[in-house]
Amino acid sequence: MTGNLLLNAENVGIQFGGLKAVQKVNMYLNKGELIGLIGPNGAGKTTTFNMLTGVYEPTEGEISFDGKKINGMQPYQVTKLGMSRTFQNIRLFKDMTVLDNVKVANHQVAKHSIISSILRLPSHFKGEAEMERQSIEFLKIFGLDVYKDELAKNLPYGMQRRLEIARALAGKPKLLLLDEPAAGMNPQETHDLMELIAFIRKEFDLTILLIEHDMHLVMGICERIYVLDHGQLIADGTPEAIRNNPKVIEAYLGEEVSE
Repeated sequence: MTGNLLLNAENVGIQFGGLKAVQKVNMYLNKGELIGLIGPNGAGKTTTFNMLTGVYEPTEGEISFDGKKINGMQPYQVTKLGMSRTFQNIRLFKDMTVLDNVKVANHQVAKHSIISSILRLPSHFKGEAEMERQSIEFLKIFGLDVYKDELAKNLPYGMQRRLEIARALAGKPKLLLLDEPAAGMNPQETHDLMELIAFIRKEFDLTILLIEHDMHLVMGICERIYVLDHGQLIADGTPEAIRNNPKVIEAYLGEEVSE
């Protein structure tokens, strides 16, 4: 760890009834890092994401983000601190336009007040115009501006993934958590996604934590990797160290770990 520590989880775990879903997980992210979280199905990866983002409150341990303890905070409070995420199953507003999906996220960082919106003051219209401009700029970055008036549900699958990431970034986060962003993608879409993640990390000066089953993607872009199995952290280190770790190979029971 360094003085650039952004996220820190110490002995974090959660129990549902008598089931210990995640136990004593220790992990950290420094500002600017791109970190992977992997493990076999049912290892506790998404549960860990849910604790980090306030969906679940840990029953043990402590999570701090940007120097603030976030245990017990609601997801919207964590989001306001600068943490944003995507989901394993795409969660867009499917019956809203592509542009409106991004504008919804932009409202979280809007500068005009609720009062100005209720009273329809000039600051409201100026703020709305600025949000639309910024939203279109986000869509251009992701190659989605030509679809801005399309309903989100009508986009091809790969484009829906891009839109979900664009919406997450519109809230101007410090930390972006990606939950299986390559799920359902073909090899070309996955390759394009790798380039997109590398680009947005640099363009937006982001710290990124991602869950992913595609080991080619994880090994290709992550600097460090954490490995969960049965709710416990069994390894962490560089891609090379993880690739050759006997515990990781055993946990996957023959699943492909190398590129």
